[in-house]
Amino acid sequence: MSLLNNFDVAGSAMSAQSLRLNITASNMANADTIASTPEDAYRAREPVFLALLQGQRRETVGVHMAGVVQSQAPVGVRHAPGHPLADDEGNIYSSNVNIVEEMVNMMSASRSFQNNTEVLNTSKQLLQRTLRLGE
Repeated sequence: MSLLNNFDVAGSAMSAQSLRLNITASNMANADTIASTPEDAYRAREPVFLALLQGQRRETVGVHMAGVVQSQAPVGVRHAPGHPLADDEGNIYSSNVNIVEEMVNMMSASRSFQNNTEVLNTSKQLLQRTLRLGE
């Protein structure tokens, strides 16, 4: 892999981590939502990423978001007959977002973004030093 490809890989990885942070923020914003049916309850979402490969040697040239999947964890059920969203049995349904997991995802995405920033800076410095060799 050439030094110039580092920019493509790190740039696409930074974009992927930015998307991951946005999805995590959405999950955290909807963590306390209530619904009247289990089907309407908010379910945590997670991004799915794929490495982009190129050439006969299948070199990595970037990261691509393949899609977003919903968590299959059960939603919370609470008996609250006085709640305006309660169903006929007096139950309300809460999201299946786990705040601790989302905080870990946020920290991991943030660190990955920082690491890719360092890759970009190091690659830039190496290219600048290479150009100075010709002076």
